[in-house]
Amino acid sequence: MPLLRAAGNEPGVIAVTDAPSRPIAALAFMMAATLSFMLMAVAGRELAARLDTFEIMTYRSAIGFAIVLAVARWRGILHDVKARRMGLHALRNATHFFGQNLWLYAVALIPFSQLFAFEFSVPLWVALAAPFFLNERLTRTRMAAALIGFVGIILVARPDMSGLSAGVIAAALCAFGFTATSITTKLLTRTEATVSIMFWLTLMQLCFGLITAGYDLDFTLPALEDMHWVAAVGICGLSAHFCITSALALAPATVVAPLDFARLPIAAVVGMIFYDEALAPLVLVGAAVIFAANFVNIRAETRATPP
Repeated sequence: MPLLRAAGNEPGVIAVTDAPSRPIAALAFMMAATLSFMLMAVAGRELAARLDTFEIMTYRSAIGFAIVLAVARWRGILHDVKARRMGLHALRNATHFFGQNLWLYAVALIPFSQLFAFEFSVPLWVALAAPFFLNERLTRTRMAAALIGFVGIILVARPDMSGLSAGVIAAALCAFGFTATSITTKLLTRTEATVSIMFWLTLMQLCFGLITAGYDLDFTLPALEDMHWVAAVGICGLSAHFCITSALALAPATVVAPLDFARLPIAAVVGMIFYDEALAPLVLVGAAVIFAANFVNIRAETRATPP
């Protein structure tokens, strides 16, 4: 997922802090986040031939749940996990499960650069949806940024002008799933602790995974040689968002956002070297347009929000 959110480990909302900026430390965290996202994408593609997306999500959620429990117990914050607003938790985790499954499906079918470019459209959709669900103002800047970003999305979606593939459609729909996740996460962070959100995230999605992967009684266990890829999906999914959260706590969003977009060319290079993916110029042009739209919106929001 893209960044632009500090609390709740989900993208979509700009974080503003009046703490002293530490851009070098933020850069280190963003490099770690980029590495985590890339490892998760590679692991997802490697597992796609042997496990379906529901099975991958089941193992990812099981690992994530174990990590959340261990860290919460170590830090002594398990008491912050509350069984409140369970309907909103269920909606948030269902939309995330929907989006993440589509992301894992798309990662095996389309180039990494194209998939990540679609992800970066999430903050634009959140900016448009926020006035309806979060009582935030729909400004001219947000409207203009969304329109500019939509042009970039069109360029990314049809780089060869030959029509839409299943992978492209899945990538576009996963962005909408992540948008709904961001909105519901923002609503939860108004009353719930982050550890509580992460606890119910991993536990509910583990249940969703077990149901969707095992309803036909055909549940595939990962082979021994795939265990490192399964571990990578589970660990990197959490570490990526932890690193982004930490970076946003150390530097303004206007500094962190360009660092996050650096993973797009890195993804393109990884795809080209290891998977012989063609470097489509229009994908990079479209991604640049999406980045410009996001950056304009970030700068306007940061200036408008007092410390």
